[in-house]
Amino acid sequence: MRIVCLDAASRVLLLRWRDPFDGTHLWEPPGGGIEPGESPLEAARRELLEETGLDPAAIVDRPVIVPRDTVWNGWRYLGDEPFFLARYDTEQPAIGRGGLMPDEVPNLQEHAWVPWTQLARLPGRLEPPELADVLRRLVPGGPWND
Repeated sequence: MRIVCLDAASRVLLLRWRDPFDGTHLWEPPGGGIEPGESPLEAARRELLEETGLDPAAIVDRPVIVPRDTVWNGWRYLGDEPFFLARYDTEQPAIGRGGLMPDEVPNLQEHAWVPWTQLARLPGRLEPPELADVLRRLVPGGPWND
């Protein structure tokens, strides 16, 4: 489950992680696993608060489902993943780590508000690689549809 956070200037919030298995870097929207008994929306709100400290009330309860095939920490993850949208009415809202697991702390390298036009030019891997298409599905009226 992932959350696509947009600021007032249509920047996308991405987290840059170091893969502890092989040291490679990847960028992805906030999110993570769904705990037992949680709905995907509850997990999205919890993960957003833990990973960014942003207000989870901004998450819209209308996800899009994205087929995923990715490798992290030596494991392959294959299946469908819900992507939620959270929109903020300020530019680059302040972020902070709220409750990462101890093994996650050294692997989260940085947060970055990235202009959507630069998604394909980030150093390292972007997950999902079709994030601009996910944006088109989440926000049909955005500038990426021009």
